Amino acid sequence: MKFKESKKGVAKMANVKIGFVGTGVMGKSMAKNLLQAGYPLNIFTRTKEKASELIEQGATWKDTVADLAADSDVIITIVGYPSDVEEVYLNENGILNHAKAGTYVIDMTTSSPMLAQSIFNKAKDKKIHALDAPVSGGDIGARNGTLAIMVGGEQQAFDAVLPIFNVMGANIVLQGEAGAGQHTKMCNQITIASTMIGVCESIMYAKKAGLDPARVLESITTGAAGSWSLSNLAPRMIAGDYAPGFYVKHFIKDMTIALESAKEMNLTTPGLELSLSLYKELAELGEEDSGTQALIKLLSKK
Repeated sequence: MKFKESKKGVAKMANVKIGFVGTGVMGKSMAKNLLQAGYPLNIFTRTKEKASELIEQGATWKDTVADLAADSDVIITIVGYPSDVEEVYLNENGILNHAKAGTYVIDMTTSSPMLAQSIFNKAKDKKIHALDAPVSGGDIGARNGTLAIMVGGEQQAFDAVLPIFNVMGANIVLQGEAGAGQHTKMCNQITIASTMIGVCESIMYAKKAGLDPARVLESITTGAAGSWSLSNLAPRMIAGDYAPGFYVKHFIKDMTIALESAKEMNLTTPGLELSLSLYKELAELGEEDSGTQALIKLLSKK
């Protein structure tokens, strides 16, 4: 692939048309950043209305995944669940049956490592280059183009699409072979799972002790307790803002995949198990479409 300077001053893949599937909380901002970087963008999502802003900004709507795949050089997907990934890539009207040989396909959904390996192998048979590249950083990172991107796949494919990753992220690491990106994301979610409990309990403790929790954050976010969740989600908890930067239902999906993967490796993860049980309880209270910071609502009632 040839490179040229983009409008943002970063290397850009030349003469490349990107297909983008999925315009949810994360995908919409990621696609917008690609448009702003000057890439021609084909787009598909189940509900066309969700893509209306991107279409107004110059994205080309495609009526089916098959149409998008046939007319794109690089295809990026960020959908909901592993079952959605399987449908988008592997069914009769999916990406792998309609993409041209030489196409690069990048699944940025948090999904199953085994499914990522299966897609890679089937893609390779068709001379299609597949990468699994889940992300972390929430709605803020997606909007600002500062996502952490964890990649699994071959070095050549990673090098070729790195300019595209650079538009969407700031910390981009090839972790290993196919599936390695998803395994790394599981490490990320396992860390967050227990951290979220600690963030909630810390704020609850501050309030109970008669402290101003916002002022407490000024001290503890820069010390040893510092974390992304503490800096970005704790203020939302304090403000009573439970809008989704990342949905409870999707975090439950991620933790379930992580727990299943851990069990396959005979690994015990008690912190993950506790967090998953609490988030399932939260979802049963009708909070599945809230942001993950809504966990404090459940713990405050206990």
